[in-house]
Amino acid sequence: MTQEQVLDALRNVQEPDLGKDLVTLNMVKDIAIEGNNVSFTIVLTTPACPMKDLMANASTNAIRLLVNKEANVKVNFTSQTSSNRKDTKQVLPNVKNIIAVVSGKGGVGKSTISANLAIALAQQGAKVGLMDADIYGPSVPIMFGVRGERPKMTEIDGKPMIVPMEKYGIEFMSIGLLVNEKDAVVWRGPMASSAIKQFITDVKWGDLDYLVIDMPPGTGDIHLTLVQTVPVTGAIVVTTPQDIALADAKKAVAMFAQTQIKVPIIGLVENMSYFTPAELPENKYYIFGKEGGKKLAEEFELNFLGQIPLVQSIREGGDSGKPIMVSEEKITKAAFESFTAAAVRSIAMRNASMPVTELLPTVG
Repeated sequence: MTQEQVLDALRNVQEPDLGKDLVTLNMVKDIAIEGNNVSFTIVLTTPACPMKDLMANASTNAIRLLVNKEANVKVNFTSQTSSNRKDTKQVLPNVKNIIAVVSGKGGVGKSTISANLAIALAQQGAKVGLMDADIYGPSVPIMFGVRGERPKMTEIDGKPMIVPMEKYGIEFMSIGLLVNEKDAVVWRGPMASSAIKQFITDVKWGDLDYLVIDMPPGTGDIHLTLVQTVPVTGAIVVTTPQDIALADAKKAVAMFAQTQIKVPIIGLVENMSYFTPAELPENKYYIFGKEGGKKLAEEFELNFLGQIPLVQSIREGGDSGKPIMVSEEKITKAAFESFTAAAVRSIAMRNASMPVTELLPTVG
């Protein structure tokens, strides 16, 4: 066997999402051959790639079929998370992908989706941060069991910086960590927008593959401030199946599709899709309607990222500071893992095929 023969064989193995072969995408490194033994490394677009087993099997089969049927093939993996940032990186310079989780209305479980998405990404090996940008209704301190705690401060080049808190393998920051839980945040739009800018520029975020931003519901000042301040990789829209939530979700989709904003929609996830009681795990009761989110995704030609069931353990985990992704529960964790895998694939495809997101200089 020669390296050229191995590479020629691997030209027949496609990266499932990007639609090109591994060699053309420059994903094959460190080929080593000794007798019938061959090893090489596939460089993934993210450590959370859900397709790596498929690529490993396809690569092994290609080499045995086209090069040497007696070959002992060892496929190693490393990752270099894809990013489509082409800006000057004056803000969040060490963040590869900025993902806004949005909804048209409150109460659809956006914070639950954000928290468990961030944890699921980290569990797959990615470096992840979670920014709670819901100024008026911050949920992260409760969901992560840090109520009453305060982040530490540090100084970088003479500038005081907030150090994000860490738990469950991710960094996170929330306005709820800076104000008394019993106090209402009574701020006009400019003050809220200023706080978001501070969370972006005055927090010492580390080297992150993904920064997940839990946005407030609706379409307002904070959303505009975000797209004026950082190049958002894309948005994930959260909805429930019921008609009133779908109507508001359409507004969120429309906002990011506007000509002056043009932030790609990574996809849409349907939360509270059906109720499954713990004692009857095979049963599904469609309390809020059936597959409304899926139909909405089809209507707008969006990626449908999955369905998250309405189960008691999700609510209990959020209230107790132990999100479902760090529990022993299996069925709902599997739903979040499937959703996360779909989101990761959509982000990789967005980075490979869509133009960069430009900063929005001024709006209205």
